[in-house]
Amino acid sequence: MSKFWSPLVSQLKPYVPGEQPKMQRLVKLNTNENPYGPSPRVLEAIRAQLDERLRLYPDPESEQLRSVIAGYHGVSPEQVFVGNGSDEVLAHIFQALLKQDRPILFPDITYSFYPVYCGLYGVESRLVPLTEDFGIDPRDYQVPNGGIIFPNPNAPTGRALPLADIERVVSGNPDSVVVVDEAYVDFGAESAITLVNRYPNLLVSQTLSKARSLAGLRIGLAIGHRDLIEALNRVKNSFNSYPLDRLAQAGAIAAFEDEAWFNETRQRVMDERERVTTAMKPMGFEVLPSSANFIFARHGTLSGAELALRLRERGIIVRHFDKPRIDNFLRITIGTVDQNDELLQALESLVG
Repeated sequence: MSKFWSPLVSQLKPYVPGEQPKMQRLVKLNTNENPYGPSPRVLEAIRAQLDERLRLYPDPESEQLRSVIAGYHGVSPEQVFVGNGSDEVLAHIFQALLKQDRPILFPDITYSFYPVYCGLYGVESRLVPLTEDFGIDPRDYQVPNGGIIFPNPNAPTGRALPLADIERVVSGNPDSVVVVDEAYVDFGAESAITLVNRYPNLLVSQTLSKARSLAGLRIGLAIGHRDLIEALNRVKNSFNSYPLDRLAQAGAIAAFEDEAWFNETRQRVMDERERVTTAMKPMGFEVLPSSANFIFARHGTLSGAELALRLRERGIIVRHFDKPRIDNFLRITIGTVDQNDELLQALESLVG
């Protein structure tokens, strides 16, 4: 702490990202990165930008990228917002749309950046407990509020809410913005983007970090009614008028254009998710149903902290959350076939 800090800084509890260890031999299953690289067309598009044009500012409105995203999802470019990863997009959402007179609602077990943003921007919030089986009950969100946000699939549980239940939340709150954070939607959940033209209070955020393997470029987006997008642009242009650089825009466009690579790699992840889940259950693990590129699991007798430590000793890194209700769970990113085999062999030796 320093005497030069503002009062706000001294009160903040920052988000703690997943560890990025520098161990030599490592099976890294802790940060939900895609185990497969980006499309070769992405790399070609980025290389094509490595010339004297780097001296110029990028397109501040990302017009070509927004047009590609709009065409992909069947909306207009004016309904698309882009930013440096979905975390930046979410930050603008909290500032522009969720800072209201009433508390916003989000699940008690969810993406841990939400309470951080509330602290940073002075947004009052109320936690809504997940059900006993760690699901979201739409009926719990039919109360007065200043806005609603939740991931679908939820993180870190991986459980997805059916589109009909999402619509119940949205239609039941016509005077509040409902934000559906779809970072993991491409691994088996239904996107709420199909509802945005029917509900002016619905905003959907996504990222290219997961299913499109571009975590290193930082590209996020939001899709919704033009009025919601205008609010985000007002905040963005008061903060950083050139959010996405030239390389990120080119890479993102190429990623959307290579649908075959996108479908092939995400299907491989989903297939491996089911294989790992099936293999872990006979070992005494409870594995929650997952529609993400990770699983959330706990063992019947061994604690989550002990399992995480023992795996680390074997060079396998997973995510453990020391929080109420989930302290015995491990969030395990789905890796390559070889990485998953190493995980399963290590787990079998630990619990056997």
